Amino acid sequence: MRVGLYPGTFDPITHGHIDIIRRGAALVDRLVIGVAINRDKGPLFSLEERVEMIEAEVGKLSEETGTEIVAHPFENLLIHCAHDVGAQIIVRGLRAVADFEYEYQMVGMNRVLDKRVETVFLMAEAKHQAIASKLVKEIARLDGDVTHFVTPAVRERLMAKLGKD
Repeated sequence: MRVGLYPGTFDPITHGHIDIIRRGAALVDRLVIGVAINRDKGPLFSLEERVEMIEAEVGKLSEETGTEIVAHPFENLLIHCAHDVGAQIIVRGLRAVADFEYEYQMVGMNRVLDKRVETVFLMAEAKHQAIASKLVKEIARLDGDVTHFVTPAVRERLMAKLGKD
């Protein structure tokens, strides 16, 4: 069984993330969405809330693709998380050149730690390339319309979290 790991903070999950999950699911039999705890980033949503949103959004994708898709919180090294879930592939989404520079370094470090785990980069579709969770939160905080960036269910939770609805 080919297992992939798509790590991120997902604070909140966006259409860009969902696009990468959909396309990553086509490459593996099981796709684990690694939800990083990452206390340094100070996420808006709790770990439990982020996992709930991911599970709600990927349930439909799992049925559509026939790929098992599960959320898995982690706080250790990415390569250790890959070992924990039995992943042979790390799936990463790229939006811009700046993403590539950071990801290039990460791949190099991960290859030193374990050459058996490959990293696959998927470019976000053009309509999703500008989407970043950080910007979505900022737009929502400033009363902007985030309906183009997140699903209705995620928008509802985001607005409630910010006390906007």
